[in-house]
Amino acid sequence: MRHVSDDQRRARLAVRHALAPAFRVGSPEAVTEAMTVLHATEPATVYLSCQARSASVLPADVDRSLYQDRTLVKQLAMRRTLFVFPRDLLPAVWPSASARVAANERTRLVKDVVTAGLGTDGGDWLDRARAAVLDALDAAPGGLQATDLRRGVPMIDATLEITTADPRAASRVLTYLSASADVVRGTNTFGWHVSRPRWTLMRQWLPEPPAWWTAADGYREIVRRWLVTFGPGTEDDLVWWLGATKAIVRAALASLDAVAVSLDGGGTGWLLPDDLDDVPDPGPWAALLPVLDPTVMGWQHRDFYLAPHRAEVFDRRGNAGTTAWVDGRVVGCWVQDPAGVVEVRLLQDVPPAARRALDLEAARLTEWCAGFRVPSVYHSPAMRA
Repeated sequence: MRHVSDDQRRARLAVRHALAPAFRVGSPEAVTEAMTVLHATEPATVYLSCQARSASVLPADVDRSLYQDRTLVKQLAMRRTLFVFPRDLLPAVWPSASARVAANERTRLVKDVVTAGLGTDGGDWLDRARAAVLDALDAAPGGLQATDLRRGVPMIDATLEITTADPRAASRVLTYLSASADVVRGTNTFGWHVSRPRWTLMRQWLPEPPAWWTAADGYREIVRRWLVTFGPGTEDDLVWWLGATKAIVRAALASLDAVAVSLDGGGTGWLLPDDLDDVPDPGPWAALLPVLDPTVMGWQHRDFYLAPHRAEVFDRRGNAGTTAWVDGRVVGCWVQDPAGVVEVRLLQDVPPAARRALDLEAARLTEWCAGFRVPSVYHSPAMRA
């Protein structure tokens, strides 16, 4: 069995994730393609993930890709998480990871509707709510904000009086319709750091939406792209990242003729059969990545780039804060002072040259933010220290 060392995994990370300076790319589309998808739970993450991987991308460029050209599209998918997808990957995710989330959302919402007393048949209530929301959006080609939808569709302007993270019926219905690709988060009505979308019918947002694939073909394509970006990864990594089952992952790996490789520490990883050659050492590099960046969230087993800083970088729910990287390892985090200046906080000693590289990245990010302090609801222990 071929062996892939942690050093080689870190070299792949630097090159494939467009983090080493020589491998940075020039557009939001190229960044997204490099990462398969971009994490979008916090809207600012999409923009900052692009900034870290490009010397030229500005917020306006990301806005243009998302809301004008629509080459990038926000879609609820793996692990019930919001991501930015390249448009050509949508037909793969809609019948696979997104459909899985939609089915789970429907099951929970149908039950909660009955428990809350909104109807004796939760499925019927949800079907009527879906039809009413879609009718309202069909009459508003420019989309509607959630407040407008609650006024226009009174039946969803209700509270599910149960113990739940989100008791608002409207929010739960929109989550379900987003996962099922009926609706999409359209034009944002606020700045790049806040999500205030106009909910829009997917068929209006993409007048010629691509045809859906089968679920099996969809999972196969997502796993293929994940292996290009994150490989080698373990079966556990894929199961966690996809929010899927071992059976789904194993079927996709088998259909791709994926090759098993041994990893440092004794684990077994997987690579595509045409991707077995070593990646050359990209040389020294440093990067500052945002909260929930797709690199730090790419694997379940993270020791090769994170140890021994897991407890400082991740909160108790598994959400990653900002991270500072040197040569493929997390060495700290970053914060901003009241004036918006980026400050690096180290969790370990680094060589003087690496410290200078981090300071240059901090200055680059400070200039990019132009005095704006990026808000976040996720603060790791390292950020709070």
